Amino acid sequence: MRILISNASDKPLYQQIKEQMKDAILRDELTEGDMLPSIRNLANDLRVSVLTIRRVYEELEAEGLVTSQAGRGTFVALGNVELLRDSKRHLVEQRIQEVIDTAKSLNISKGELNAMIDILFEEDR
Repeated sequence: MRILISNASDKPLYQQIKEQMKDAILRDELTEGDMLPSIRNLANDLRVSVLTIRRVYEELEAEGLVTSQAGRGTFVALGNVELLRDSKRHLVEQRIQEVIDTAKSLNISKGELNAMIDILFEEDR
């Protein structure tokens, strides 16, 4: 898992890290049961405070995406398949809404947009 943070971003560091970790989970780069780096190791790797990483892990745990086990570490949550599927659907819905907004601003009809999606979707197969 590769995390890139930017001091120039408007988003706080913890939020940048959290979003990238969440995306890694949703894209199956991190799968159920995978152990996350220790708070200290990830903080050292990213050159941020351990408090920043602790906040990231706590928020991911509150969202049900990871679980912490005292003395063992933090792991991608098991048994939250439906939650993960719903999160994936939500991610796609957000991207589709962006495409719809762009299409509308360019006066592209729903039919044209659907045709483009059909072509592009089949191209990847």
